[in-house]
Amino acid sequence: MAKREEIERMTEELVTPIITKNNFELVDVEFVKEGSNHYLRAYIDKEGGITVDDCELVSRALSDLLDEKDFIAESYILEVSSPGLGRPLKKEKDYKRSLGKELEIRLYRAVDKQKEFYGILKSYDDSTVTISDENDKELTFEKSDIALIRLAVHF
Repeated sequence: MAKREEIERMTEELVTPIITKNNFELVDVEFVKEGSNHYLRAYIDKEGGITVDDCELVSRALSDLLDEKDFIAESYILEVSSPGLGRPLKKEKDYKRSLGKELEIRLYRAVDKQKEFYGILKSYDDSTVTISDENDKELTFEKSDIALIRLAVHF
């Protein structure tokens, strides 16, 4: 397991009891380097949406645990936030929650001269995603070909 994945896994273990206690949902944890800084990000959600106070509560509790366990060698910036409207689908629960909803899918390589698709999520499994487009045509994509998949947001 890569160091990044191990840090994300250990952070998820630390934050899960905090999330559960407050009836929140842990959407994702990521440890990334952007420029010269490392960021440890926890994305949380709840029915009705996350508030700044919710993020602060989780951030303070998680920060204390991270200081206590001290398993991250690099200096980093801790961020706790809402995943936002356009959050990507990453986990089984994301796909399950999105069944019957409109998705935006962007591919690494064009299919029929097109890289961006919109449609209603009909089904998924470990390796594929099937949507129904505006003409009720079913389109199936390999997850490995998908650069981005998220709920469609129209303004």
